[in-house]
Amino acid sequence: MSSVPRVSVLLPVHQAEATLAASLESVRRQTFGDWRCLIVDDGSTDGSLACARDFAARDTRFEIFARDHHGLVATLNAGLARCDGRYVARMDADDLMHRHRLQLQVDHLESSPRLAGTGCHVRIFPRTGMRDGLRAYERWLCSIDGPARVREEMFIESPVAHPTWLVRRQIFTSYGYRDAGWPEDYDFLLRLHTDGHQFGVIPRRLMSWREHAGRLTHTGDAYRIEQFPRAKAAFLRRGLLANQERYILWGYGDTGKALRRALLEHDRRPSLIVEVHPGRIGQRIHGAPVISPDDLADHRGEPIVASVAGAGPRREVRQALLRMGFAELRDFVCAA
Repeated sequence: MSSVPRVSVLLPVHQAEATLAASLESVRRQTFGDWRCLIVDDGSTDGSLACARDFAARDTRFEIFARDHHGLVATLNAGLARCDGRYVARMDADDLMHRHRLQLQVDHLESSPRLAGTGCHVRIFPRTGMRDGLRAYERWLCSIDGPARVREEMFIESPVAHPTWLVRRQIFTSYGYRDAGWPEDYDFLLRLHTDGHQFGVIPRRLMSWREHAGRLTHTGDAYRIEQFPRAKAAFLRRGLLANQERYILWGYGDTGKALRRALLEHDRRPSLIVEVHPGRIGQRIHGAPVISPDDLADHRGEPIVASVAGAGPRREVRQALLRMGFAELRDFVCAA
């Protein structure tokens, strides 16, 4: 191993005594050996730091940076500034890497110079008691198999699980993390997407992603459900709707309503609303006429935001728009 590793593993820790040892062991047993793992302890008061020190004493590739508690975004940025590898791999203190993860991801980036980074599929665990919604979310993540699908699904939710990322360090450090009021990982990917970067996915389950009630995604204010439409609206304003104050909204269920409200904060209002329910066609919603999908051909040139929940209905809407000759990302985006 060289003095500067090819991969810096960035692993933030806060009160993770129960799971940290297994997580670090999954890093230690990687078949790819040219890594250094930076364990950034964010003011833990349990046994996390002692566990990290035990691993560092046995394997010098583990490095510890202990600091007072400042929260996840500040901790990630502090750790990122200390990463010196060509690539930075994210890892969390409660997840488990497949032993070939780093090797496969390094190979992927080195054979794909246009990619800013790459992720992989996940297996959520424990499976006992796993709800249907979480299973559907896992299926959705594992349906995303490359940069084109990452771009197409960018406004559904964050399309690549954060702890699976391997990103070129220069790009990672130039963007860093922000506390924008919504999830920091989604914000990072949306900024990359808006600037034209591509992010890949290895369609293999190379990460076991632990689900538990204490995860920050369940407890942090930035991860509340209402923050996701705000994130999407902010970046639609910078992208598809940058030069258009009016857009066509396909779908006025709960997801469409939430996104319309979020876009109003950016002075973006629907000129038309597309609905398939015959009872709504011909009416007005907030002043916007309701039309059927068949009427869309008369409104080319206006950007379309298809905000439909559910992978099946969304697939039908996407296929209908493509059949009509609309180009995804140029003429329309699918959101949820």
